[in-house]
Amino acid sequence: MKARTLKRIPLNIAALLVFAVSIFPVYWMILTAFKPAKDIQSSTPKFLPSSISFHNFDTAVNTPNFWDYWRNSLLVAGCGVLLALVVACFAAFAVARMHWKGRAPFILMVFIAQMAPWEALMIPMYLIARDNDLLDSLPMLTAIYFVMTLPFSIVTLRGFLGGIPVELEEAARVDGCSRFTAFRKVVFPLLAPGLLSTSLFGFITAWNEFAFANALLLNKPEQRTLPTWLNSFSNGLTIDWGAIMAASTLFMLPVLAIFLVLQGKVTGGLTSGAVKG
Repeated sequence: MKARTLKRIPLNIAALLVFAVSIFPVYWMILTAFKPAKDIQSSTPKFLPSSISFHNFDTAVNTPNFWDYWRNSLLVAGCGVLLALVVACFAAFAVARMHWKGRAPFILMVFIAQMAPWEALMIPMYLIARDNDLLDSLPMLTAIYFVMTLPFSIVTLRGFLGGIPVELEEAARVDGCSRFTAFRKVVFPLLAPGLLSTSLFGFITAWNEFAFANALLLNKPEQRTLPTWLNSFSNGLTIDWGAIMAASTLFMLPVLAIFLVLQGKVTGGLTSGAVKG
């Protein structure tokens, strides 16, 4: 027993080191958000605040169009992920349950789309938006987030569907259900953990996306999103680090709250998908 405990000490130390390295940037961001300006600009780093100040949060919240940024981010991220989930749900069902000509090439194309670097599509997307008069347009950004999260959603949901016994669906059809009714009443409830996991990771992807939002929403400040809002605290000559850290802390809160609420179901869903996919 003692030898077993000694063997686990290096693993525990390594786990603590990984945890400390991972959590330190978040701790430093929150700490800086509450620091007064003299502590932020001090040449000697202070790992504990000498005093707590809310001035940086006041600066962040009182920037022009603050609530417009929140509304726009929630709108484009939420709508993009919701559309992707609906389409991915049916696409994953067709791939996992049905046999049709072109199924294998379709799966291959989904994987290629998933692996493609989205930054390489920046210029084509910008040209498409410009030629169709969709610059500074939230529907264009929503469509990009929909396309961006769709391949991941199809791949993930396909794995979850593979873990649901086909016999359950067949039993429902023997009892008189149509294929759609069997999917809606039997498969869809069992797919809920997968939908939650997929939606959370898709939402985080869309919520944090900066490059497309910065390139496509240039001329109308009221149409911009939260990631571009963070960039507004730097004017090229000076950077308000306290306000940026306060804004980043506020920016992180919605995703953190959603993750904490759904943590149990998301973790269970990920484990199920990993084992049965």
